[in-house]
Amino acid sequence: MTENKTTEAVGKILEESKKLDRKFKQNIDVIINLKNIDLNEPKNRIDEEIILPHGRGSEAKIALFASGELALKSKKQVDLLIKPEEIEEISKDKKKLKKLADYHDFFIAEAPLMPTIGKTLGTVLGPRGKMPKPVPPHADVTSLVKNLRNTIKLRSKSSKTFHTIAGNEEMSKDHLVENIEAIVKRLENALERGKINIGSIYIKTTMGPSERVL
Repeated sequence: MTENKTTEAVGKILEESKKLDRKFKQNIDVIINLKNIDLNEPKNRIDEEIILPHGRGSEAKIALFASGELALKSKKQVDLLIKPEEIEEISKDKKKLKKLADYHDFFIAEAPLMPTIGKTLGTVLGPRGKMPKPVPPHADVTSLVKNLRNTIKLRSKSSKTFHTIAGNEEMSKDHLVENIEAIVKRLENALERGKINIGSIYIKTTMGPSERVL
């Protein structure tokens, strides 16, 4: 992938986005197609988290499972605080749990709660790749939350075609190009044969046409 080609593609989709009468801020989607790789083998699956150099355009939503001092210190830093006594209640309402899992991009939890979360909520959070990141009970989560706000997931599961986001249409062209380059570089590093395992990569706005960058 050349930077010029990516820059040209980003320019085109941003121009197209201006023609659309939309009522919301569109994401810049990255669609990845792999080749010559067996994703039925778990070791070949992509499961990466990437801190985008210029952020996601809109910050990731983060939920925290915590009690005591960690809950008090961190409540204002996250989008949702879930106390230990609420975990069982949430587990009984699968519809509510799925809604929580879909709305929040990342979950973090004080380490002692991890076994309970795994037993009660793991069947929903696990398949979505959203099992919480453990943090020590007295940790300062400021830096962790700050990084997660700008982080995207690159996750293939067993499909050779998958997608992620590189930002939104209100970001500058240069920043979007650098974000896309960061995603592609991490993907190449994660694949067994690097670039050889990439069939194609396209970018598009949520409602717009796609442009190939690789």
